[in-house]
Amino acid sequence: MTQTLPPHGYTQDKDAYLKRLRRIEGQVRGIHRMVEEDKYCIDILTQVSAIQSALKAVSLGLLDEHLNHCVVGAVEAARESGDVASVDDKLQEASAAIARLLKS
Repeated sequence: MTQTLPPHGYTQDKDAYLKRLRRIEGQVRGIHRMVEEDKYCIDILTQVSAIQSALKAVSLGLLDEHLNHCVVGAVEAARESGDVASVDDKLQEASAAIARLLKS
């Protein structure tokens, strides 16, 4: 008998993701303030870089959750049903997400 999985792989870490996103949101507001206050360009760029790194960490975490939850779940379901189309779909989604991440 298969165990029922949560709908999304990140569900167990949802609070941690939300905390990180709130921190990023605060950093963006901080940059907004820095621009309003005519702060030094390099200081603003340093903060932009920090936000990009933080977003990349969130993205990689979500990608890892997708691979370990959604793709693995599709593989397990395909084993039971014999229908491999869902596996192909999940792998194509992951490949497209990786391609988008690499463009940035």
